Amino acid sequence: MSIPPSPPPGPGHSWPPPSPQPGWGWAPPLDQGPQPPALNGFALASLLSGLLCFPPLGIAFGIAALVQIARKGDRGKVLAITGLVVSVVMTGVMVFAVGRFVEGGGGRFPAAADYTEVEGELRDIDDLKAGDCFNVPGGDLFEERPLMYAVDCAQVHHGEVTASKTAGYVEDPDSEVADRASEDACWKAQDEYAMDTWALPEFAEMFYYAPSRQSWEQGDRLLLCVIGTTEEEWRGSLRRDAGMLKPEQAAFLRAANGVEFVMSRPPEEDAADALQKHQAWAREMHAALGEEAKVLQQDATRPGLETALPAQLKEIEVARAAWQRASQARSGAEFDRLWDAAVAAMSLETEKALRGAYGLSTEIPQWLEDNQSSSEEPEELEEPEDGSGGEVRGGVTSSAGRRGDVGVTWAGRRREAGAKPGSGAGARLPG
Repeated sequence: MSIPPSPPPGPGHSWPPPSPQPGWGWAPPLDQGPQPPALNGFALASLLSGLLCFPPLGIAFGIAALVQIARKGDRGKVLAITGLVVSVVMTGVMVFAVGRFVEGGGGRFPAAADYTEVEGELRDIDDLKAGDCFNVPGGDLFEERPLMYAVDCAQVHHGEVTASKTAGYVEDPDSEVADRASEDACWKAQDEYAMDTWALPEFAEMFYYAPSRQSWEQGDRLLLCVIGTTEEEWRGSLRRDAGMLKPEQAAFLRAANGVEFVMSRPPEEDAADALQKHQAWAREMHAALGEEAKVLQQDATRPGLETALPAQLKEIEVARAAWQRASQARSGAEFDRLWDAAVAAMSLETEKALRGAYGLSTEIPQWLEDNQSSSEEPEELEEPEDGSGGEVRGGVTSSAGRRGDVGVTWAGRRREAGAKPGSGAGARLPG
């Protein structure tokens, strides 16, 4: 018996059914083997934080990464250790940098507990300029790093800036040379800012703020000169510079202040121990008196000076002759005698009359009266013949020393200024 053939394929059918094509339908997953452990995220975060962000946070991330890697078996142990080491090193660098900042310049920004109720607007010392008035907490201008609050000079204030300049010395800022340079610069600045020294209140003192050795090494070059008025309440500016005076007044005061400045800087040693230095100083005094004499001689015909100016010139002629003889002294004792003679040759009453004729203050400062009263009466000198004494000056203070001076630096060091016979020198904090 024969088997009938298979029926022909019809529409939509095939026989036998086609084999499935690749990619059609579902297929069982292929065997890919074991998967590697995942990279620990804290390990990567530790390295990035240590290099780019916040190193202490990198330390925490590194420790967390090592703990998780040990527990879960994640990858990245080397990365975590590297991140931890980098974070520790960078944290040390950051701590060192912050420490240097706080020790040096950062010390200018005091803690919040240091702030007290003070009238004015807080200013950085670098932002103060000549003519600014300010207050300090407790009125303590001797503070190492005083907070300065700017106020209008019409209000009660503790200090007034006479100059803000660049310190010019190049040696060790803690040296005596640097101390004297800062003090001299601020005295000259004050004499130009408040030219009529007789018009200053008795309690006014000169302060200066100069770089310490540490701040100098960090680039600090600021020298701030100040008139301090902390002993009593004071309102108003003490400024009376050349722009606020008549030309003849400014010329006279500039010359008189120049003589006073030289007078305030004798050698620190006794004349017997440093005769040549004293002789050189006497020559400086003789020259300074001569420079001021030129100013007075130019005003000889000015109305109002007919009486006071000749009287002053006559006294100065004797004083200048004494300085000339002192520059040739053969012993310390002879120099001291001639020094006293030059000082006593000048009368405060004569200078008072001259200042009054110029329209300046006639109130004799107490430091001048004290200095003159402490000087011994020298033996009388013969007046030089006409022309023998050269040109003479007027308006020199009849004092062997200078008013008390006080200075301040960031380091807050203090020492006594070189005292002179009959001087009113006070303490100062050198730069």
